[in-house]
Amino acid sequence: MEKVLIIEDDLYIREELESIFEKRGYVVESITNFNNTLEDIKKSNPDLIVLDLNLPGMSGFEICKSLKQRTSFPVLILTSRNQMKDELHALDLGADDYLTKPCHPDRIIARAEKIIKMYEKIINNISVGNLILDEKIYEVKYLENSIILPENEGKILRNLMINYPKTVKKEDLFIELWGTKDFVDENILQVNMTRLRKSLSKINLDNVITTIRGIGYKLEVIDEE
Repeated sequence: MEKVLIIEDDLYIREELESIFEKRGYVVESITNFNNTLEDIKKSNPDLIVLDLNLPGMSGFEICKSLKQRTSFPVLILTSRNQMKDELHALDLGADDYLTKPCHPDRIIARAEKIIKMYEKIINNISVGNLILDEKIYEVKYLENSIILPENEGKILRNLMINYPKTVKKEDLFIELWGTKDFVDENILQVNMTRLRKSLSKINLDNVITTIRGIGYKLEVIDEE
């Protein structure tokens, strides 16, 4: 069953949205405390986020930008801000769709279902043997163990997994993490790699990343029978 996370500070609108999605069979959660919004989103791990723009603390624009830079959660903006510049700005930040209030429930559901179906086709877990990575929140699962990685560690592991068993060049990791291969201190990459190895060791994955001297890194996954 798909889960929808509603981020809306107006109690009346929030309850209306909860009712709309629950009647269509969705699991619905809402954020009511906006002090740790990004962390709460990751913990919820929804299939769709319905996001207002006018929020206490971080604005909806800031939340959308941060989510799209760090995760792959689908975001449907639902806001009273009906100016074209706001819609274009939200879409430029990565929002998947933009609706203005008031909006008919059938239209909200139609747009939501379209986004969820689209993401079902393009967002998948990556697996190498018994190692599984959830791209949305960088959760790593190995046998009965799991851990959620920080963003940079998750991006490194993702690159190693999608290129497995090939070696990933350091330059490619620079571009993935920092958007450039120039002016990046190689020691920073080594620090992130050390942290990733320590994280993986917590779920009994030791010595699975090999350094190819002068070139880059590769993944060595040993499956247990």
